[in-house]
Amino acid sequence: MDHQIPAFETATNDLGKIRIAPEVVGIIAGLAAQEVEGVSGMSSGFVEELVDRFGRKKNPSRGVQVEVGEKEAAVDVSVIVEYGRAIRQVAEEIQHNVKRAIEMMTGLSVVEVNVHVVDISFPKDERIVESEPAPDKAPRVR
Repeated sequence: MDHQIPAFETATNDLGKIRIAPEVVGIIAGLAAQEVEGVSGMSSGFVEELVDRFGRKKNPSRGVQVEVGEKEAAVDVSVIVEYGRAIRQVAEEIQHNVKRAIEMMTGLSVVEVNVHVVDISFPKDERIVESEPAPDKAPRVR
C-alpha cells in the first residue's frame, strides 16, 4: 500500500513507514516564523502577493521553501519585518524558532534556516489630519 506522494520517510517501525510531506514541513516553518515578534508577514513574491490580495485563502507556507532529505532539512523563509525592529535579532529568533519547531514536530535535523528580509512594514498613521475649511467660493480668474 505504497502511494506515490512526494514525502520523506522519517521512520520505519513494526507497523510500517511514517512519511511526512515536504509541504507539512513548509507549513510548520511558516507558522513558526510568524510567531516571532517583529515579523509582520511572509513574502512569496510579487505574483503571489497579487493573487493573495484578490481573495485566495492564505497559505501558511507562503514565503517558505524547504529541501528535505531522509534525516535533514534546509529551510529558506522570506519575511517582512516591522519598522523599528532590530532586523538581525528578529532574523536570529526566526532561525531558532523554525529550527526548534521542525525538529520537535518531525524529528528531522535542521541543518540551516536562511532568513531573507525582503521588506519593511510601516505602521499606519492613525492621526486625523485637520484640514483648513474649504472656502465657500473659489476665486474668479479674469
